[in-house]
Amino acid sequence: MKGIVKEFKEFISRGNVVDMAVGVIMGSTFTKIVTSLVNDVMMPAIGILIGDKSFEEFKYVITEATETTAETAVYYGKFIQNVVDFLLVAVVVFIMVKLINKLRKKPEPKPAAPAGPTDAQITNELLKENNELLKKLLENK
Repeated sequence: MKGIVKEFKEFISRGNVVDMAVGVIMGSTFTKIVTSLVNDVMMPAIGILIGDKSFEEFKYVITEATETTAETAVYYGKFIQNVVDFLLVAVVVFIMVKLINKLRKKPEPKPAAPAGPTDAQITNELLKENNELLKKLLENK
């Protein structure tokens, strides 16, 4: 049992687990902000544009309600609302990532490695060595 407790302590104290926990907490709080932005700021304005209605009110009634049965309908407005919510969240997250990337310290560029000899320099060096070897061969004859 002590081994499992020790492993659990090591697991929970790792940096990436703590980072993930912070991300989940921040994400849930951020979700509240975005939900409020969508429901309380954006959707009333959009509602005015579509005739003082909410997307969630849009539906296609298949069968009307009677005294004994409930209405059967396709609530496509809820789907539209969820798509709008998703798009707004995606835009806000995109903007946040862009801002964070701008604020992040950029690493300093590494100094360039010293340039090695060029092909022409190598060729000239080899030609000199060949000439010296030929001279030595001719002198030895």
